[in-house]
Amino acid sequence: MKFGIGASLRRKEDVAFVTGAGSYLSDRIPAGTAFAQMVRSPVAHARFRIGNADDVRAMPGVLAVLTAEDTAGMTFPCVGTADNSDGSPLQVPEFPVLATDTVRYVGDGVAMIVADSVSAARDAAEAIEIDWDVLPATIDLKASVEDGAPQVWPALPLNTAFDGHTGDKAAADAAFENADHVVEVELVNNRLVTNYMEPRGAIGEFDPETGRYTLTCGSQGSGIVRQILAGMVFGKDPEQFRVITPDTGGGFGTKLFIYREYPLVLIAAERLGRPVTWVSDRSEHFLADMHGRDNVARAELALDAKGRFLGLRADVLANMGAYLSQFGPYIPYGGVDMLPGLYRFKALHCRIRGVYTNTVPVDAYRGAGRPEAAYLIERLVDKAALELGIKPDVLRRRNFITPSRMPWKTPTGKVYDSGEFDGHMRHAMDSADWKGFTARRRASARAGKLRGIGLATYIEVCAGGGAETARVVLEESGDLTVYVGTQSTGQGHQTAYAQVAAERLGVDPERITVVQGDTDKYEHGSFTGGSRSMPVGGAAVSQSSTKLGERIKAKAADMLETAAGDLELIDATVRVAGTDRLVTFADVAQKAAADGDAMSETEAWTPPEGTYPNGTHVAEVEIDRDTGRVDLIAFTVVDDFGVLLNPLLLEGQVHGGVGQGIGQAMLEHTVYDEDGQLLSASLQDYTLPRADDVPNIRFETRNVPCTTNLLGMKGAGEAGAIGACPAVVNAVVDALHRETGLTHIDMPLTSERVWTALNAG
Repeated sequence: MKFGIGASLRRKEDVAFVTGAGSYLSDRIPAGTAFAQMVRSPVAHARFRIGNADDVRAMPGVLAVLTAEDTAGMTFPCVGTADNSDGSPLQVPEFPVLATDTVRYVGDGVAMIVADSVSAARDAAEAIEIDWDVLPATIDLKASVEDGAPQVWPALPLNTAFDGHTGDKAAADAAFENADHVVEVELVNNRLVTNYMEPRGAIGEFDPETGRYTLTCGSQGSGIVRQILAGMVFGKDPEQFRVITPDTGGGFGTKLFIYREYPLVLIAAERLGRPVTWVSDRSEHFLADMHGRDNVARAELALDAKGRFLGLRADVLANMGAYLSQFGPYIPYGGVDMLPGLYRFKALHCRIRGVYTNTVPVDAYRGAGRPEAAYLIERLVDKAALELGIKPDVLRRRNFITPSRMPWKTPTGKVYDSGEFDGHMRHAMDSADWKGFTARRRASARAGKLRGIGLATYIEVCAGGGAETARVVLEESGDLTVYVGTQSTGQGHQTAYAQVAAERLGVDPERITVVQGDTDKYEHGSFTGGSRSMPVGGAAVSQSSTKLGERIKAKAADMLETAAGDLELIDATVRVAGTDRLVTFADVAQKAAADGDAMSETEAWTPPEGTYPNGTHVAEVEIDRDTGRVDLIAFTVVDDFGVLLNPLLLEGQVHGGVGQGIGQAMLEHTVYDEDGQLLSASLQDYTLPRADDVPNIRFETRNVPCTTNLLGMKGAGEAGAIGACPAVVNAVVDALHRETGLTHIDMPLTSERVWTALNAG
């Protein structure tokens, strides 16, 4: 079909966005709203007491001052799981909606001011007088698990949130005993702040007649927000809540969670009898929204005399921040499950420790653990290639899982269904002109610069999170409406879902409207994350559309006095094949309405197994000897995403992900001082990639259809961010190794860090 699955259809939604007709949260602020301002802790760890709340309540324009007394008993859940190796259960410290008597990070929520204007709310927030009894803080991840470190939670020694493992320790130890070579690496996966384009916001409303709450917020799924907010925070029936998500400017995992402001604006709206609006500024984003990454990991690779991998051992410290966030413990566990990468490991064991520090809580950020795992294994493999004197592609090829071994069960229990790993690596190297690198390196040397090239392979698991449900409706106009509970935050869902329905129903996508982001408009809805929208939500849309097509044919068969099997769906008509006899979709819908027959179908699809996108990234860099500046000269990606829905949307997703990976590898770094003050708390201090930091990206695919997904899709939203970091670092290490013998350098690869490595005695 011209505009169905596989077509490079331009995004339907972009006309509204580029002409200013989008409808974001700040476009929906209701008349008569009050405005909220948060009061946040300026210290990392302290006992506190608010001294003048009543005086502030009496200030001009102030309508309410909410403190812990107003949210007593309300806490945020941690739904991410983690197992301790000794069998003890995960202990989850209380994460209150507002801190009671102790704050545990700079930005911790202390109070919410509600006033009749933004300026009045801000004035009142500044007038709050708080006595702080400052306590020792622990900030450094490694130091926090040492004896004598200040304790974030006194009942949890060594600041350990959980201490678990995956794999088989005895088998891994035996592999190392028989190894001819052992290679080690210790590395930092630097902490990141998401910095989506649209900061968070929330509008709370309450209807006293129905007793229903309405929350409007930018999110990654109004269904999951309602489920957790209602059942786990308020302890009420979800039917009492409506959650609306309008157009949302970016999410990247961080807008998936429940934040303090969401229950607070609802409490305030119920108390005041009017809507309450809170909109974050960029500084609050740095201080209050969940951060990402922040691991320190050590790994060892055992090899035999021929360079074949025998076993892997790793020890991962994952910073959880001051509290366990919504999915926080799951992130390192889910990531470590992908630690085997594309390789035939015989044995693997990894210890995983979650660590409390007096910093912003850490949770899912684009890739959610899989970038950390890919970075660790791909840096380790590259280091092994350097130490053993084997070309990096040769060492990988020698240890890849081959197609003939599929399906392949890894030592961590993941089952890869398909893939031709050597195929996409060779393709990427050819596209990057790997063979011509030597000549380019010599040209750089003549100009007084260093040049390096590096590759990284990756595999990730997608399409998790359980079932997704879709409802497809034939309207009386002959147009179609798709209702689905995932949420676009810029990915192009209006276009992508329309293409799936168009493929099954023979309708131009322009005649299909996709409805998301309102829990009153669909019965079941989950979330967008882990590249699940198209592999799972798209499968549900496909099934619903197919069933609706059968109903349309059945109704049209009665109208045309023929058998349904003789009919075909073309251009929003139902035709008798090989003739000009037809009825339009509008004719069918109107006849169905007259008969009292609603033309609607709802189907759910549950993935039987995760999907496993994989690929190769190749980076080429040039380094200035005098300044340490790294210029990313070229970047090549070859991915296996299975069946492609829309190559144009796909390329945009890969470009964006690569840009975020380049940002982490070269620029982004979240810095706290020893007292827990966030030094990089604005865009003056935290460096995001700009256009000239990202080269033109050569992107191609070499796809093998997924055998466990209804549509053959594997997912693509996070892939770019997973493969980019190790590819860039491997390229820089390649250049530095030729000059100094260096075999590792930590991210971000700032000019200062690279210059120091070049000039380190």
